[in-house]
Amino acid sequence: MANELHNFIKVWILAIISLCYCFYISSKLPKGIFKLISLTPIFIFFLYVPLTFSTAPLVGITAFFLSWLANFKLLLFCFDQPPLSPPPSNLFHFISLASLPIKPKQKTPSQNKSKPPQRSILFAIKVLILALLYYCYSYKQNIDKNVVLVMFCVRIYIELELILALAGTLARAMFGFEIEPQFNEPYFVTSLQDFWGRRWNLMVTSILRPTVYYPIRRISTRLLGSRWASLPAIVAVFVVSGLMHELIFYYLTRVAPTWEVTWFFILHGVAVAAEVVVKKLVPDKMRLHPVVSGALALGFVAVTAVWLFLPQLVRNGVDEKNFGEYSMDLIKGLLPF
Repeated sequence: MANELHNFIKVWILAIISLCYCFYISSKLPKGIFKLISLTPIFIFFLYVPLTFSTAPLVGITAFFLSWLANFKLLLFCFDQPPLSPPPSNLFHFISLASLPIKPKQKTPSQNKSKPPQRSILFAIKVLILALLYYCYSYKQNIDKNVVLVMFCVRIYIELELILALAGTLARAMFGFEIEPQFNEPYFVTSLQDFWGRRWNLMVTSILRPTVYYPIRRISTRLLGSRWASLPAIVAVFVVSGLMHELIFYYLTRVAPTWEVTWFFILHGVAVAAEVVVKKLVPDKMRLHPVVSGALALGFVAVTAVWLFLPQLVRNGVDEKNFGEYSMDLIKGLLPF
């Protein structure tokens, strides 16, 4: 386990050196094909590095931070698009923006207040729920498999939120960034569009909009007109998200894709597009109450996740160990006794 952690440190040192190259060399090239060619070795390296690990948390963190988010940010960088263009004057700011799942917050006077106490209470509740889930997992052989899948789904959400919150806290402490939250209380959702667009994993949403949604919408506007141009763009975003999740699942399981997770996102893309059509055609007064539509949306997410999103991970034993156990193993591996 110590070798795994040492390898993790080595990989991230190489990643930082790669981003230094992007900052000092590639940023000086004109946007477009030349900058894209200069960054091609970095794209390949970031896609390769998760394969050097066997520990699920290290694989997942590296795949999400570098193979997905950093590569997409660098793709935007090739065409002088934010968040890395114009390049920050500070190298460390560039590296943190490129390699961490953070988005600097645009400050307004009303945002200078401290974090509301309700958020801290919710955070503490989530930590307690996660601890309870870890405890229940030791008895999962006595629990119905569908209940285990639901427990695993909740665990993934809480662990992901904690990891992203930790990354944001580090960026704030080291570089003084005020960052946007990565999640916006997804259990208060009012629709599928609200869930995916404004509440769930907002870092991914902010990256997929400029890389996939806006270009496809511009193209479809010429073909379909402005009223319906968003529909192909919405589906395209979910297709790309599904393929990237499929890649991360491959990193985690090292087995051939089953395409279940891709179909999960295609299904949700079609559902969100259908929801947009309904909102355009049905007057506000004839729509479902937000509480009802929100409950239906959460139910749809839960059922389809148990059906398509989670089974591949459970079949391949990714759920067998929790992040806390991995952390303890890593610490023990570093001890000299």
